[in-house]
Amino acid sequence: MKNDKMKLQYRVNEQIHVREVRVVGDDGAEVMSTRQAIEKARQLGVDLVEISPNAQPPVCRLIDYSKFLYQQKKRKKEMKAKQAKVEIKEIRFGPQTDEHDYQFKLKHAQEFLEEGNKVRAYVFFRGRSILFKEQGEVLLLRFANDLEEYGKVEQMPKLEGKKMFLYMAPKKSGVVKQSQQKRDRLAAEAAAKEKTSKETTNPLMDEDSSQETESEEMPLSGGIFDNAKNGTEALKKLKH
Repeated sequence: MKNDKMKLQYRVNEQIHVREVRVVGDDGAEVMSTRQAIEKARQLGVDLVEISPNAQPPVCRLIDYSKFLYQQKKRKKEMKAKQAKVEIKEIRFGPQTDEHDYQFKLKHAQEFLEEGNKVRAYVFFRGRSILFKEQGEVLLLRFANDLEEYGKVEQMPKLEGKKMFLYMAPKKSGVVKQSQQKRDRLAAEAAAKEKTSKETTNPLMDEDSSQETESEEMPLSGGIFDNAKNGTEALKKLKH
């Protein structure tokens, strides 16, 4: 059934009723009468297929029609496979959302954008909470700023009835997708490095090192230095 619909999209051979056509091929393009083009197609054992009927003159190809339909079907299938299915994920806030809830929803929005989905965040004003619409706008602007690395704003906060909407789309490049497991591992490694860094910069160690430096800079007295000095003076007295 689909093949029949595709066949009706193109005119072939005697179905082409214009006086002349532009025949394109690997060796270039040539304008000739339609009758001459059909005759040339027969000599080559192929068909004259009209691929651009609105051009002046219409553009045709010399190709086996069954092969042409197969190529078109394959091309459409490839294009359909390349088109990623984009979903719109919703994130809902209240005008006085607490910090814990905000961070929880921010994390989900980040994951949605990393997966290639769009995000529609909105603040719902219930009853007299519409008085806090400016507070809701500030919250959505903060939300967009915190997601700047992962998405771009398609629509700034806009009040529609009792809801204020913000639309964000994923960035096509520059965002490295990471699994939640990997993000947790990196966070743990960062915490361990910070702990190690703090231990290596222990204030007691700094104090000991500063004391060692001071002792090195102080003039030497007693011990070997005094013995050497006394021995030199004794030698002088013996000479006299």
